[in-house]
Amino acid sequence: MAEILALRDAVKQFVNDGDTVALEGFTHLIPTAAGHEIIRQGKKDLTLVRMTPDLVYDQLIGAGCARKLIFSWGGNPGVGSLHRLRDAVEKQWPQPLEIEEHSHADLANAYVAGASGLPFAVLRAYAGSDLPKVNPLIKTVTCPFTGEVLAAVPSVRPDVTVIHAQKADRKGNVLLWGILGVQKEAALAAKRCIVTVEEIVDDLNAPMNSCVLPTWALTAVCHVPGGAHPSYAHGYNERDNRFYQAWDPIARDRETFTAWIDEYIHGTADFTEFQAKLAAAQEAK
Repeated sequence: MAEILALRDAVKQFVNDGDTVALEGFTHLIPTAAGHEIIRQGKKDLTLVRMTPDLVYDQLIGAGCARKLIFSWGGNPGVGSLHRLRDAVEKQWPQPLEIEEHSHADLANAYVAGASGLPFAVLRAYAGSDLPKVNPLIKTVTCPFTGEVLAAVPSVRPDVTVIHAQKADRKGNVLLWGILGVQKEAALAAKRCIVTVEEIVDDLNAPMNSCVLPTWALTAVCHVPGGAHPSYAHGYNERDNRFYQAWDPIARDRETFTAWIDEYIHGTADFTEFQAKLAAAQEAK
């Protein structure tokens, strides 16, 4: 059953050095606050998994938390490259980063396989693609019933999955709605799951066909309003487009990036303090 904890305590207890960690969310509900707390606590040697690594992964990689990245697309949405990711891959700064690239369909199916307790995923994919040439984990299997040759990839089973959602009740059940990525599958595939939420309520009042993650499938629930910033949380806050644009020049330069991490993450006690400092800086411009 999920414990209701402070985010600081959840990360301290359930994210260990060397873990495989998936921070999932698609377009909105990206668990930025949890990523910051991982940096703040100096977690290291992590294998990071995410279908679409964006700013929070750029920050984790640049801060030296990551050893490896498993992904299917990476970038600053609507802006351009992740410069800290590129620097780690191309110039090994702040340390070498191993990369394992998949397609979206591949990685989504790998999460499903992990959630199903299966060792690998099977899919129709990669015809005409060069990805199997650079990722030896993409293999083929022959269907024993039809003889069809299919792609096969290892399942993804994170040590820890972290997601952001709109609501939790006091028993630790979680409700999320709007655009969904692979949060449900990533949560069910993981050994441990931390969920940050906009609010904790007495009753979820979940509408029909909404996505509810039961408390027995989760490890910790943390009340972190605005914890998806700069992405949005449908029904709660809007996307901070200015931050995505401002991140590009910050991330391009090692010294500027390091100064930003020192001031806004290491220099704040938690995500609430980070938000206040960031808002004050934006108002001053």
